[in-house]
Amino acid sequence: MTPRHAADDGSESTPHSSRWSDLDRPPLNVRALRRGLIRPGGLWSELELVQRTGSTNSDLVARAAAGTAAEGAVLVAEEQTAGRGRLNRSWTAPPRSGLFFSVLLRPHEVPVDRWGWLPLLTGVAVATSLSRTAGVDTALKWPNDLLVTVGGEERKAGGILAERAGDDAVVVGVGINVSLRQEELPVPQAGSLALAGAVSTDRDPLLRAMLRSLEDWYGRWRAAGGDPAASGLQETYAAGCATLGRPVRAELPGDRSVVGEAVAVDGDGRLVIATEEGAQEPVGAGDVVHLRPA
Repeated sequence: MTPRHAADDGSESTPHSSRWSDLDRPPLNVRALRRGLIRPGGLWSELELVQRTGSTNSDLVARAAAGTAAEGAVLVAEEQTAGRGRLNRSWTAPPRSGLFFSVLLRPHEVPVDRWGWLPLLTGVAVATSLSRTAGVDTALKWPNDLLVTVGGEERKAGGILAERAGDDAVVVGVGINVSLRQEELPVPQAGSLALAGAVSTDRDPLLRAMLRSLEDWYGRWRAAGGDPAASGLQETYAAGCATLGRPVRAELPGDRSVVGEAVAVDGDGRLVIATEEGAQEPVGAGDVVHLRPA
């Protein structure tokens, strides 16, 4: 087992991955993050930074099941080796090139049938905060992808994955490509904040902004009993959703697909597709592909 060493930023490092190994990608400052985010009466109760893990979502789900994590726990990794997206897709990136974190939420005041809004809520929080802090145009692809523009085309720069943790909790994971270079992209369709012309790729203020925005939106949504209209969430999501108004193909469970125009996101967070046959079909789960106009 490789020995671990305490770094002077409050995190840990290994001899093969020191804080000076990539000067363009400095480590996160966990002490400063805690000072800026954890406060009496606030949502965030603890923040832990690890150098390397398989998946922050898996780790936090396990802690929630074991009763060792409270609501508002935040787990951040400098590197994920088995990060997961929707449909069990993998998510990997070089160490310290992105922001990979998970949060534990227990929205007891909200009916369980409204918990499906949590990944969409997180998308709104992430997109709006990065637009302000990084200075890039962001958009959301239903249900949980963050898009940026690189060279005049849309690229995926981030994703969100929500998982139930027992009967009373949800773990929401976020992965954002921050400083990934063109040659480091896992697929040509990927992007990063740096490639989109971000004014800053300093991860500390970006992470603080995302978590503060998430706390704000979560508080509004919870205060409204999870009502997406009353909290303003449904309207804001629709305004920032690049999927709406476009021709799409939804690949559904059971090898079925629906093709048509994405016309709305309904009160349950489902994407409503108007088909050529004149039907309006709500899609609650599936893989959506943006099609080029005929």
